Amino acid sequence: MSQNVVPHSYFLKENVVALAKELLGKRVVTVIDGERVSGIINETEAYAGVIDKASHAYGNRRTKRTEIMYKQGGHIYVYLCYGIHSLLNIVTNRRDIPHAILIRSIVPDFGLNTMCDRRGILNLKNIANGPGKVAQALGILPQHTGLLLGEKKEHEIIWIEEGISVDDKLIEATPRIGIDYAEEDKHRPWRFVIPASEIHKKIEAHEN
Repeated sequence: MSQNVVPHSYFLKENVVALAKELLGKRVVTVIDGERVSGIINETEAYAGVIDKASHAYGNRRTKRTEIMYKQGGHIYVYLCYGIHSLLNIVTNRRDIPHAILIRSIVPDFGLNTMCDRRGILNLKNIANGPGKVAQALGILPQHTGLLLGEKKEHEIIWIEEGISVDDKLIEATPRIGIDYAEEDKHRPWRFVIPASEIHKKIEAHEN
């Protein structure tokens, strides 16, 4: 792993909304099936646990699926959307406070051929611009739920490291997507996004 790995303590912060914004520009890296790939995070959503009607843990719901959300920050929570798409979430805060951040989009910066093969496409522009696409491109599946960031399991490992700096002025905060069931909480501006084009500029500047 890189020396720039974000420590587990980073994910113990209490303010999941602020942390979701801070994750923009960080790099998520996986080594799965012997293939290393990575991308810069450019879209996230915050879910505030028991008080958030959009959260799987709303009302202190504890099931076999949601129990991972009650572990300490830095664990991975992967669930299936519509029974098809794996979605990558990072658990945050202290044990028994079920906060989580959904990684909605990344800009690939390493292992693009592997990502394209996993996605079954040739167009790099749309390779990981949605939460289901993110997990597929990174090789992440529900079986990775419970894995601690940076923990190797059967030669597979997932971690987050420092990436590129992000200008706060370029960050847009909007309501989260696809949570109409969340009543008044669906309006909370807890989705954070920075245009992929801005990330590409940063990547190109670094390479040059």
